[in-house]
Amino acid sequence: MHKVHVLSVFGTRPEAVKMAPLIKELESEPLIKSTVCVTGQHREMLEQVLKIFQIVPDFDLKIMENNQDLSTTAAKCLEGVSQVIKELNPDFVLVHGDTSTTFAAALAAFYQKVPVGHVEAGLRTQNKYSPFPEEINRRLTASIAELHFAPTVENKQNLLQENITAGIYVTGNTVIDAMKYTIKDDSIFHERKLNEINFSRESSILLTAHRRENVGEPLIRICKAVKRILKDIKGLKFIYPVHLNPRVRETVFDILGDEPGVLLTDPLDVVDMHNLMKRCWLVMTDSGGLQEEAPFLGKPVLLLRDNTERPEALAAGTVKLVGTAEERIYQAVADLLNNEEEYSRMASAKNPYGDGNASKRIVQAILYRFGLADEPHQFY
Repeated sequence: MHKVHVLSVFGTRPEAVKMAPLIKELESEPLIKSTVCVTGQHREMLEQVLKIFQIVPDFDLKIMENNQDLSTTAAKCLEGVSQVIKELNPDFVLVHGDTSTTFAAALAAFYQKVPVGHVEAGLRTQNKYSPFPEEINRRLTASIAELHFAPTVENKQNLLQENITAGIYVTGNTVIDAMKYTIKDDSIFHERKLNEINFSRESSILLTAHRRENVGEPLIRICKAVKRILKDIKGLKFIYPVHLNPRVRETVFDILGDEPGVLLTDPLDVVDMHNLMKRCWLVMTDSGGLQEEAPFLGKPVLLLRDNTERPEALAAGTVKLVGTAEERIYQAVADLLNNEEEYSRMASAKNPYGDGNASKRIVQAILYRFGLADEPHQFY
């Protein structure tokens, strides 16, 4: 019996979190041979996720060096993944999302005439420089992919508007699948400082901010807003896992390092992050993935960006776009504190991003592509 040989390629922590449940599903399918290649676009943070999900890569390209620019990262990915594909000759290559790894791996597969599946396809802001370079990475990958695994109907519509009409499957987002592995009622945090927080007594706000377009003046404004909130509003605790980017850390520690109401930690592993989200009162972030994860846990999100490629959350009411202006951030937090009805509305809005079965749908769609299964039911 011929097995479909699927090569999954990813390189960053967020990709790993979202690909992990899919890889587990691929490994459990007897009609599929699963191989994993990581590029190492993130290093320490990537290894955290692999360890938690017990995924051992078959190939680790270790492409990153200090202060490496985008073109060098993409070139190394292209060369490295090309060599892996030549060696393995897989039937199908899976990539995820919007990183340099995503586009370069898809291009490598195209050069070898191997069909590509794009997990988390169809997200758009319609602004090619925001998020940068992710928006263009997604569009270029879409032009190569044969199968497009769109989390939502809106993502499918984006693809249709670009005249991509075949091979689109609305699957939900695999990050919801990942939470079945990570959320635990009795979870003890690996980051010891988190175990000292009384979540029932303090209103804890999970804060993350590190996007490329926010580094510099926007991040300074975000940190100043946090200082002002703590000065004027008592009983709040900010928990900020700080990205390893030296420019991010310099700004954050300079402004917030001595604030008693702020706990600064190194980046958290995915288990700590998901369980912290479950226990906190509010999420403030410029992250893409947290916009999908927090609503699943009933947590309102204040989005520290000027636009989003995830408008479904805005429409559903789980996410509010506040940008990076100090006054708007301050007012958005104050409004939620003073308006229980608005907080409850955001917390109880239906999450539009999935039901925990996205990975099963993707695997069935791959098997259907090779004539080994019926066409999957889609997430509508």
